[in-house]
Amino acid sequence: MTRLLPLLAALVPLSAAAQDLAPLDAAGFEARTQGKTITYSAGGLPYGTEQYLPGRRVIWAFTAEECREGSWFQQGAEICFDYGDESGLQCWQFFDTPAGLSARFAGASESEPLVSLQETAEPLACPGPKIGA
Repeated sequence: MTRLLPLLAALVPLSAAAQDLAPLDAAGFEARTQGKTITYSAGGLPYGTEQYLPGRRVIWAFTAEECREGSWFQQGAEICFDYGDESGLQCWQFFDTPAGLSARFAGASESEPLVSLQETAEPLACPGPKIGA
């Protein structure tokens, strides 16, 4: 039974762990992310990658899509991203859990959170748009 405890603990959803934590504010989020490139998953599948730059700037790419540049700021208890496009503001609550950074989309408390899969100091690889398409 004692050998099963670590396995059972791994099955506890990150959303339960995040419920016990306060969301990161701007200072905590900046300290946790600046200079890093973080790949996120949703439901165990790769979702996208974001590079966090100085001056609260970011570069985001959904998996297998082109990169988008933007910026972030704190709005209430949420960290909001503005990519200057038709998607509008994208606001999230971020939690620094024992399993890694977790993010829940604003107003979607029952949805599956994004969870960090990998963190690196390497820049995000942003290939150019398809030529001749």
